[in-house]
Amino acid sequence: MLHGDWRAPELSGETFGNFGRRWLDAGLGRVGAPLAPRTRELYEGHWKLWLEPHFGDVALGALTPERWRSWFVEQTSKKPDSTQPGKAYKLARVILNQAVDDGLIRSNPCHIKGAGRDRSPERPIATPGQVANIAGAIEQRYRAMVLLAAYCSLRFGELAGLRRRDIDVLHRTVRVERQAIELAGGRIEFTKPKAESMRTVAIPSPLMSALEAHVAAYVGPEPSALVFTSANGLPMRRTQFVHTWRRACRRAGVEPIHFHDLRGSGATWAAQTGATVAELMQRLGHRTPTVAMQYQHATLERDQAIAARLGDLMQLESETRSNVLPLDGH
Repeated sequence: MLHGDWRAPELSGETFGNFGRRWLDAGLGRVGAPLAPRTRELYEGHWKLWLEPHFGDVALGALTPERWRSWFVEQTSKKPDSTQPGKAYKLARVILNQAVDDGLIRSNPCHIKGAGRDRSPERPIATPGQVANIAGAIEQRYRAMVLLAAYCSLRFGELAGLRRRDIDVLHRTVRVERQAIELAGGRIEFTKPKAESMRTVAIPSPLMSALEAHVAAYVGPEPSALVFTSANGLPMRRTQFVHTWRRACRRAGVEPIHFHDLRGSGATWAAQTGATVAELMQRLGHRTPTVAMQYQHATLERDQAIAARLGDLMQLESETRSNVLPLDGH
């Protein structure tokens, strides 16, 4: 009490379930910003499935690092290939950080090293030929969408939120300033993406021609008309489009690949053309180099090409200075 760091024990007696529910109901994320609707739904799912059943009745003061560690080891052992326990752990850490800030507990017991890191499996990289085959196998109204996802690295929600006024034919660019989010029950909500995701992306010239043809055939004349819609003219829903996508992939003989893999494939192609990390960050709409670098996948063909070029350098050096690096093994 003399040092000023004493806390009344009844403060930490509130249950994790009660405090976590109040935090979720407040709907505020980092720096007090409101949670996006889809993020809130995901948090609710993690809370109800992973956290509340195990810790709902436990007092905040009784939550120890050992208790969280035992839970995490148990859940990851049951589901070794799932990323959900890690996501739930990250949510618990955020909630308990708030409890620390509110003075209810002295420190956050969630500090297991590496527990909150996403360990999603490496996704496949499609070749330009495979993307062309899928675009040729899918319904005509979605061909430009497939190509735009790959060659401009747009997310599904960003594509579903594009409007006619976002396409600049003169400068061959597409402006990303909104996204379509599918909520529970199939409801679509159009929202602004994160600030760093709002961007203008240059469109390759051959793709511009395909996009212009698509706009002429399928998009209404008003500036606010959606660029991509379902067959009945309604906003795109990921849960419905996935069936169309899988059918096209089977026809094209390209499996297994997700629609979102087109974004990573295009980013990898851009990196292989010599794009810098900063340029990739701008094109992808990322705020940190670490996230952008995740899309710079190394491929065997590329690595072999690099090795071949390095071999040429070695050979050239050997020819000009034969005494530096003998290449015959002697």
